[in-house]
Amino acid sequence: MLTGAVAFLLLLIALLAIPITLTFQVSWQQTLQGNIKLRWLFGLVRVALSSFNSNEPSPASEKPAQKNIRFERSPRKNSNLFAAIWQNTFRRRIIRFIGDVFHAVHKKDVRLYVRIGLGDPADTGRLWAIVGPVTGLLANIQEASIEIEPEFFDTTFELDSSGNIRLIPVQLIYLAVGLLLSPSVWRGMKQMRVAE
Repeated sequence: MLTGAVAFLLLLIALLAIPITLTFQVSWQQTLQGNIKLRWLFGLVRVALSSFNSNEPSPASEKPAQKNIRFERSPRKNSNLFAAIWQNTFRRRIIRFIGDVFHAVHKKDVRLYVRIGLGDPADTGRLWAIVGPVTGLLANIQEASIEIEPEFFDTTFELDSSGNIRLIPVQLIYLAVGLLLSPSVWRGMKQMRVAE
């Protein structure tokens, strides 16, 4: 029984150590559009998601929904999130995790443009306390062209991305487990619960 469990675990680790290659072109301008192709097991497993679209809301229902999110829901969620962001140790750990993941992924012809705003200049500025340093780090990566811009006056999220990346699942799992076991992350989560 124990031998079978060990053999299964070793097989699982071996499979997760095989790289996955993703070729993608994804954009978000009011709706999600794009193409994603996945190759695994040295090309034996191929998955393609082509020309997927999210359902575009009707113009009549879109504006009221945005107003409700902006004025009723977002202040509470933002205050909880920013309670953690203002902790230096939490912020540094998240930035380090993003940098580790970005360096663990092998990139080719990657292009990423993001424009983000929370509708309130103060909230967007607090968010930029994390996004700004990450943007500075990613701007120096030679294998990719990355541009992230803040929008201080409107609730905005725009995305335009394309490229080819190769990642090793077991390496990303290792980084994620390290993040979840980090004391600074647990302190940040505790601070978020206190702010509720």
